[in-house]
Amino acid sequence: MIIFKTIRWKNFLSTGNAFTEMQLDRNTSTLIIGDNGSGKSTLLDAITFALFNKPFRNISKPQLINTINRKKMVVEVEFNIGSKKYLIRRGSQPSIFDIEIDGVLVDQNANIRDYQRHLEENILKLNYKSFTQIVILGSASFTPFMQLTPNIRREIIEDILDIRIFTTMKDALKVKMNELKDKLRTLDGELTVTKEKANLQKKYIDTLENDKQDRVDKIVNEISDIEATITSLLGQVAIDIEVKNEYGDIEANRKKLENFKMDFTRKIKEQKAALSFYADHDDCPTCKQGIPHEFKETITTEKETKISELEVANTELVVQWESLDKNYEEYLNLQQKIVDTNNTIMSTQTLLQRLVVEKSEVENKVGDIEKETLSLKEVAKDLISKTNERTDIKEEQEYHTIAESLLKDSGIKTKIIRQYLPVINKLVNKYLKSMDFFVQFDLDETFKETIKSRHRDKFTYASFSEGEKQRIDLALVFTWRTIAKMKNSASTNLLLLDEVFDSSLDVNGTDYVMQLLNTIGDDANVFVISHKSDQLFDKFRSVVKFEKKNNYSVMT
Repeated sequence: MIIFKTIRWKNFLSTGNAFTEMQLDRNTSTLIIGDNGSGKSTLLDAITFALFNKPFRNISKPQLINTINRKKMVVEVEFNIGSKKYLIRRGSQPSIFDIEIDGVLVDQNANIRDYQRHLEENILKLNYKSFTQIVILGSASFTPFMQLTPNIRREIIEDILDIRIFTTMKDALKVKMNELKDKLRTLDGELTVTKEKANLQKKYIDTLENDKQDRVDKIVNEISDIEATITSLLGQVAIDIEVKNEYGDIEANRKKLENFKMDFTRKIKEQKAALSFYADHDDCPTCKQGIPHEFKETITTEKETKISELEVANTELVVQWESLDKNYEEYLNLQQKIVDTNNTIMSTQTLLQRLVVEKSEVENKVGDIEKETLSLKEVAKDLISKTNERTDIKEEQEYHTIAESLLKDSGIKTKIIRQYLPVINKLVNKYLKSMDFFVQFDLDETFKETIKSRHRDKFTYASFSEGEKQRIDLALVFTWRTIAKMKNSASTNLLLLDEVFDSSLDVNGTDYVMQLLNTIGDDANVFVISHKSDQLFDKFRSVVKFEKKNNYSVMT
């Protein structure tokens, strides 16, 4: 409950540079009187200006500043909510807007609009329209509940029932839903990119693996070809060795023939030397004796025969040598072929070993694939994370959709209003009867009225007289205050009635209203602004009078 304690103002409207202060919680009923233009209605404008930055009456904000002083206009309102003490200070020339809680100034980093919203939504829990319907009745600037549109009527009732929070929640939920939609849209884009990245990474790894396998297969084929070549060469060497072995010990035979050839040559040379000796000597060179002719002929014939035999044998030996020499050349060629083939085998085996090593290296070379696989795992992890995040957002959207349906005007708020409508209608009719106005008044869920007479004739608010309308307006004000008191958060001690008794109420109506005012409880503080001081003076606990002195409004 809001307990208004004091209000003070200076340089406000016709008030001078000294504060005018009123205690708002001192008396249960206060009559404010004064001549026209004396400033008795200033209270209405001061309290709405301080709380909502707008006067109650149809006055522009620049006109609120005293036209003589034209500066340092200030209004201060003090009130309690529970154990907390609040002071609202607002002014112009210079511009002022302060909120103090228990003597501590609230942080003013936010802009004025947010600051005002904080005051209305978090502290007062009332906006201007709701405040005026609960606290103020009367005045030419006042628009009664029944003259408001159904939408505004609903806002006021939602404030009174303390269910505007659902509207605030709905607005916040709408912002959150839009944020989720934007986030989901962004996340879907990121998911598309991440999926494509993962696919490209997988294709790249497959390419690396395929290239690796192609290289391995190529090496395996090369190894197979080389092994076949080596096998073929080894077979050829075996054949050549077998052929080589068929030549036997050709080198020994060749050596032997060479020795024979040398021996025959030597013997032929010896025989020819001997033959030449006997041909050239008739006497022995050693003993000087003559060599018989017959002996010479005999020796010569022997030597010639021997030489002839040796030359024949040597000719045969030469033929054998030539034949053996040809085979020997073939033998040497075959031996060189075997050497060359063995060298080829060795070099081929070296190549084979290198290919085997290369194959092993290629098979074991996984660095690039492992690196890219790790990169793919990170992409996959990111993809899973984003997918899970998207799932969470979709779930949150589903929850918010359910909450949104509940927070619609047709949702939980309507259910609450339905519960209170019978109570509201019952209270309105109670207060109407207490003012001797016997009709059946009902508001429906769209906040349109149905008014029936005792004879069940249907009426509208507009069809009644001004005095009857005022009774309906009063009944509604008292109803809103009763409902607000039930809800506590929208309840307040303050009730301001501006010229209610001065207009269309007759004597009986005045008495009925006074009876109602006396029943609203000791926790209420009623201020009645009126010209009828002679009729009302003795009906109030206190009287405050405003008058003009030196063009300034003064409270006495």
